[in-house]
Amino acid sequence: MPALLLLPLLFLTGLVAGLVDSIAGGGGLITIPVLLGVGMPPQAALGTNKLQASFGSGSAMLTFVRSGTVRLDDCRAGIAYTAIGAALGTITVQMLDPALLRHAIPWLLVAIVLYTLLTPRLGYEDIHARVKPGPFFFAAGLVLGFYDGFLGPGTGSFWVMALMLGLGFNMTRATGYTKVMNFTSNVASLALFICGGSVLWREGLIMGVGQFVGARIGARMVVRKGTRFIRPVFVTMVLAITAKLIWQNFH
Repeated sequence: MPALLLLPLLFLTGLVAGLVDSIAGGGGLITIPVLLGVGMPPQAALGTNKLQASFGSGSAMLTFVRSGTVRLDDCRAGIAYTAIGAALGTITVQMLDPALLRHAIPWLLVAIVLYTLLTPRLGYEDIHARVKPGPFFFAAGLVLGFYDGFLGPGTGSFWVMALMLGLGFNMTRATGYTKVMNFTSNVASLALFICGGSVLWREGLIMGVGQFVGARIGARMVVRKGTRFIRPVFVTMVLAITAKLIWQNFH
């Protein structure tokens, strides 16, 4: 595809993905197929995707921090453990076949959708935390960070659910803190992809600009409209991720 058409396409892809991802996750459903579709080798597509996704999650994170939805001091442990987990996951995926984990993930996502639908008040307000922040971020950071570095689809959905059930966050607050963790795992994975020479900088930066703009718009919508707005988008994106993974893995 000529650069005259390719670069605007990548910018628009990043814009739409950043908007969707900042609200409910699942931006990779949009970006990865486009990157592969324009002819990138799989490893370069994954590395370039982490570059552009870092702009989106970083932009959304800044918006949530500035609005007061997120306090970075409250999640320092989560940032540290998520970075470690993501680095380990990125290293591991280059040595192991992720097929086993890939087959299990769709059913976990189905469970998230069912639980969300069967508990209609889930996420509308903060509730009493079931786990203290220290142990929660140690376990969730390492496990979900590893998963994001190893495979990735649905990471944001898992984080939102974990924060609501473990720390008792409402859905708006959980979405904000999820972006902090997404940004952390994106940057940690990106560093390793850069070391492996698997990042196309021009394409990734063009998409990154679109991601930054789209994520800023989406995060502001979340802050303004709250859980009533997030919930249906969240359920829709989890179903879309689940359907895509089932189609890929069992078709």
